[in-house]
Amino acid sequence: MTRLILWRHGQTAWNAGGRVQGQIDTPLSETGLAQAAAAAPRLAALEPAMLVTSDLRRASTTMAALAALVDVPVTTDPRLRERSFGEWEGLTHPEIIGTWPEAFARWRRGEPVEDADVEEVDALSKRMTDALHEIVAAAPPGATVVVATHGAVARHGTCALLGWPQSLAPTLGALLNCHSTDLRFDETRGWQLAGHNLP
Repeated sequence: MTRLILWRHGQTAWNAGGRVQGQIDTPLSETGLAQAAAAAPRLAALEPAMLVTSDLRRASTTMAALAALVDVPVTTDPRLRERSFGEWEGLTHPEIIGTWPEAFARWRRGEPVEDADVEEVDALSKRMTDALHEIVAAAPPGATVVVATHGAVARHGTCALLGWPQSLAPTLGALLNCHSTDLRFDETRGWQLAGHNLP
């Protein structure tokens, strides 16, 4: 059974400060580096055969902590980037609410935003699903694949693989920094959720 681990990057200063990052290329904080170093041995114990990361530094640096422990090359895929939040990137939630209160409320409910040039869920889900399908197809049968990515795209990618409507993405709960979602592919039953928000 193929195993796919979606691993969120470690903490950044913007995470700690409550700022929306989106596709702005922020680095890991000292806390984030420590989180990656602490989580890497657990993932290395899974003996991954394939490592793929978003091209944003916070994800690729997180993956580097794992790559240092296993003899597996790292592949970069920009489709694994976080959702683009358009004009919201760099702002705190109160700052967004001050200008786009209705759009922010829709976003929090998992509804289409249609404002501020925020990437729509359908486009996000398609790029993430296309990437994950290609990654898994390239992996040896029954292998474990670790993907270093971001919170929003990990949840939407999980829903897409499981065949859930994207409206259910908020019910998964936010993926914490350096936590992961564990998905398994069964030839008969398809994708199954084995765990979410695993430390």
